[in-house]
Amino acid sequence: MFKIIGALLGYYFLGIFGALLGYIVGSFIDRYIAYGAGAINPLTNAHRQTVFIQTVFILMGKLAKADGHISQTEISHVEDFIQKLGMTPEHRQQAIALFKQGAAADFDFEPQLNEFMAVCGHTNSLKQMLLVYLIVMAVSDARLDPAEESLLKSFALRLGYDQLAFRQLLDMILNQSHFAGGQPTSASALDDAYKALGVTKESSDQEIKRAYRKLMSQYHPDKLMGQGLPEDMIKVATAQAQEVQAAYDLIKKSRNI
Repeated sequence: MFKIIGALLGYYFLGIFGALLGYIVGSFIDRYIAYGAGAINPLTNAHRQTVFIQTVFILMGKLAKADGHISQTEISHVEDFIQKLGMTPEHRQQAIALFKQGAAADFDFEPQLNEFMAVCGHTNSLKQMLLVYLIVMAVSDARLDPAEESLLKSFALRLGYDQLAFRQLLDMILNQSHFAGGQPTSASALDDAYKALGVTKESSDQEIKRAYRKLMSQYHPDKLMGQGLPEDMIKVATAQAQEVQAAYDLIKKSRNI
């Protein structure tokens, strides 16, 4: 609403340039109202997105090398990740270079995390999405190496997660991944579904609905873009939302809710 008002007022007082400026300022106000103080200023959006992408690929490289070697599965995961982002050949090369930089034995990731926290750290959604991407990367080879888990813990600590919050998020992501192809048919599928939503069989229908809605809100494209997640990375967040949806659908079916 305010972006339209801003554009009209800007055009009235300053012409075409004023309309553009008014639209940008109005958009910022709309996002602030919709998402709170975590909403971004469009004028700084590009910088925040750049820092986010750099951090993702550098820490992915560090994580892939945590157990001493980079597996072909992990390389394939990064390639698939880049493909999902729809990167140009030039940007693909830059992403690979960042991944290799992070994987270097003597590379210190702390400065990159410091920059991330300075630019993106006040937005909980960006911190959580970064950690989600890294967890998905760590389990891409169907196992979580102790060295990888230890490094993930250190990342989580720097992002403001205590050990309990990290374990809860890790358990949810691990179980959400079981629903990547839709609803599984294994004997443990229902148990996995509850864990994917961060609830238990003893949770009430209302508690389960709240957990589901909270997760879907966290993965909502408009909200994530409003807080600075690069548009290309929305595809990955959407995939996570689909896994949550599949888990919730299985629980609904079992409970007739």
